[in-house]
Amino acid sequence: MLSIKTLLVIIVGFLPSLFSLWLIRKTHLRIRTQLRQASMNFSGTRGRQNIIRPMEGDRYYIEGVGYLIGDISCKFNARSGYIRCAVNPCGPCQGCRFYEAKEFTGSENQV
Repeated sequence: MLSIKTLLVIIVGFLPSLFSLWLIRKTHLRIRTQLRQASMNFSGTRGRQNIIRPMEGDRYYIEGVGYLIGDISCKFNARSGYIRCAVNPCGPCQGCRFYEAKEFTGSENQV
């Protein structure tokens, strides 16, 4: 009889911990599902943006640098394949009111 009481006390002692672990696991699964859904929504949006970019005609490949988009002679060009510039990241570059020609010095490589 003494061993049954001891076993019952041990089981009752572990119940809060087991409940807590179950709740933590359930929360992690819910968060993982939400993050997966958000990443799938975001990747779909980026996929549509990438389809539009090559059609715009302002994507360039420069040897040793890679793909760049936008007017590479502009002072604000990001020199990136993902973003055009700091002031007008979505473009278009033609007719941009922020355009400033980049001044090249003798020590700079022209990109």
